[in-house]
Amino acid sequence: MNRTTLSLIAGTVALAAITGFASLSEPDASGTDTAEAAAVLPVERSGLLCPAPSASDLAETTYTSFTPVTKGAGSDGSAQLQAAPRESTDTAATEDDEKTSEDGKTTDTPDAEGSDTDKADTDKADTNKADDDKKTAAKPVLAPKAPGTPVTGETSGADGPALVGTAEGGFAPGWTVQQTTQVTAGNGRGLLGVTCTAPDTEFWFPGVSTAADRTDYVHLTNPDDSAAVADIELYGKDGAVATTVGEGLTIPAHSTEPVLLSTLTGEKQDDLTVHVNVRSGRVGAAVQALDDKLGGDWLAASTDPAGTLVVPGIPKDATAVRLVVFAPGDTDADLKVQLAAPTGLITPAGQETLHVKGGMTTAVDLGDVTRGEAGSLVLTPTDGSAPVVAAVRVVRGKGDKQESAFIPATAQVGARASVAGNGAKDTTLSLTAPTGTAKVKVTASAGTGGGAAASQTYTIKQGTTQDVRLPVPAGLKGTYALTVENLTAGTPVYASRTLTATDGGIPGFTVQTLPDDRGTVAVPEADEDLRVLQK
Repeated sequence: MNRTTLSLIAGTVALAAITGFASLSEPDASGTDTAEAAAVLPVERSGLLCPAPSASDLAETTYTSFTPVTKGAGSDGSAQLQAAPRESTDTAATEDDEKTSEDGKTTDTPDAEGSDTDKADTDKADTNKADDDKKTAAKPVLAPKAPGTPVTGETSGADGPALVGTAEGGFAPGWTVQQTTQVTAGNGRGLLGVTCTAPDTEFWFPGVSTAADRTDYVHLTNPDDSAAVADIELYGKDGAVATTVGEGLTIPAHSTEPVLLSTLTGEKQDDLTVHVNVRSGRVGAAVQALDDKLGGDWLAASTDPAGTLVVPGIPKDATAVRLVVFAPGDTDADLKVQLAAPTGLITPAGQETLHVKGGMTTAVDLGDVTRGEAGSLVLTPTDGSAPVVAAVRVVRGKGDKQESAFIPATAQVGARASVAGNGAKDTTLSLTAPTGTAKVKVTASAGTGGGAAASQTYTIKQGTTQDVRLPVPAGLKGTYALTVENLTAGTPVYASRTLTATDGGIPGFTVQTLPDDRGTVAVPEADEDLRVLQK
């Protein structure tokens, strides 16, 4: 496998949050050919941030960067990830205190005997403060050579920094980065995965906990040049949970604030919903949930509150599934709970409906609801139901060999979605079409170390979930990316990818959903723009 070694910035890096940024640059539509000007055109710039992967010295992390081939986008431009800028009040580590090796790892250099360390450190800090606040990694990492071919990089231990990425030109449309970490022992051991994502001003995380056996952090990262201010609100089974320092949190420019949820309240609850509301600026947010016995994983934000939600791709060998739902506002929600199985929609015995009080979090155990078959949860409103957010916690294995992961309710695939970091034998792609039969094209890219792309088209019947047999790139070496395209306009398709890695008999796994990649933008016709200007 060909791999690009990550160049890491010096010093200790605190556990960071997942975030990103995305901009859509609309091409000039003032040409004479209005038919072409009205076309859906590729975006010209996008950006992503990845969280610092782990605080464990046993962590082994792989990053995979991929841009699908997009018609009309060309092959010019670039996509690069760099170690994130960071701010620190620790002035002890300076350029003379550290040496960076050729492979990007850092080693401390002892002070000369008898030197005035405190004075030297203070002088250096005063001289270099302005420059230190702007520093990034010396070299870009994970810079792919062409759209359609993924590249990978690796880092190990607890010092991996957050990564900032920007893609331009032909590398921007649909750009995706997967971060996968394996921790072999300790709190949160297992396989932790997350798709690097963009910032926003509001996030919902149903399924967090402040219980004694959980260590949950909500990570807030500000990618911009000015400070952001955010509130963290907690909602449990009885409504809003009183917090001590959750309001008016300031996240400085280009910095990360990991917040341990158990420090915000003295209440110990298993099922909570976190609401991150950004008063000014924007942030990226994700929750890292670490369990003493059931391992750990990243919990991505649920899709926006809606009456109908889909949680796709619950592993068929799940031994326990716990659904957590929250209804924002004061209006109660009444939901029909169904499982989209390979044969159609079924209702879990004893869990036909779910009543969720307004402003409260409701959780329900569904047990081994998939019973050895592919499945996705479909939540639909009864009369007068209010919008909700939702996620599930999935457990695989039994006894002392169990592992857990999270799947949030997600947006549909839309026109296209991609996910990177897939292996030849450890990947499952689940597709579901709750409301109508759909044709879906799946393309497996070339491998990171070689191989040729392969595609296959599937028919997903109405109300079913299918774990599809993936096309395998010819001559595959390394890992590859999957691109999913919905060929049936007007029929929603939802998707998720599961990665597995068994270690010591413990079935490690992580699940990422595949919402639309927003790789294109519709540009109005030129003559329509003129009519608007004339009014």
